[in-house]
Amino acid sequence: MFSLDYRVYPSSCDESGKLKLFNVMQMMQDCSELWMTTEPSYDAFFRSEGRAQLLAYRQLDIIREPSYGEPIRVTTSVYDSNPMFGYRNTIITDRNSRPLYVSWAMGAFVDRATGKLAKVPDDVLSTITLDRKFDMEYTERRIVLPKGEFQTFGKYSVRRDDIDYNHHVNNAHYVRLALEVLPEGFPFDRVRIEYKVPSRMGDEIEPRLLVEGDKAYVVLCTGGRIGTIFEFGRRSH
Repeated sequence: MFSLDYRVYPSSCDESGKLKLFNVMQMMQDCSELWMTTEPSYDAFFRSEGRAQLLAYRQLDIIREPSYGEPIRVTTSVYDSNPMFGYRNTIITDRNSRPLYVSWAMGAFVDRATGKLAKVPDDVLSTITLDRKFDMEYTERRIVLPKGEFQTFGKYSVRRDDIDYNHHVNNAHYVRLALEVLPEGFPFDRVRIEYKVPSRMGDEIEPRLLVEGDKAYVVLCTGGRIGTIFEFGRRSH
């Protein structure tokens, strides 16, 4: 388990003074990546063998959006792992340790040079500290797209600032693109994201949108292929 403390700083607020979803995703990613420093054997193996853990799926439930100036804590923990995939919870809480955002995610282990799946040996996995699985609703990780007609938007050219140290678009930046095409005021407190193919420098990303009932689907396509799928909807209360 690993935690980082933040405040809702001015640069992370939206026009209503609430924490931006983009910044939520950044905080969760930072905490998850820095978690590796608490697992020396695991971290050493990834560095020496040129491995990376890439996000394949995330479910994020929004309990309450914190406001400007609020202190918050981000905590991440791994609850299961196998040679190909790792599973973790990342939770953001308020000053009284009450959940604000709860999340579970699946990461894939890949070779940095090839981008292909690469197994992590059992003796390395056995060194990881596994924590209790957080009590939340766990939805299916595959997002089934409806068959209606999607609205298309202008293409977005990937910029240098979008690229992270894995040499592709940082996962949080896809959230910005998805929110730009989501109808203004569309109500949601659950986001499901399936990451399929990463975009890289020089790519053009075309967002597509379909609203069906109380759910909105945003698909980010590159070169005609689906790269990332978003489902915005309501959680079970």
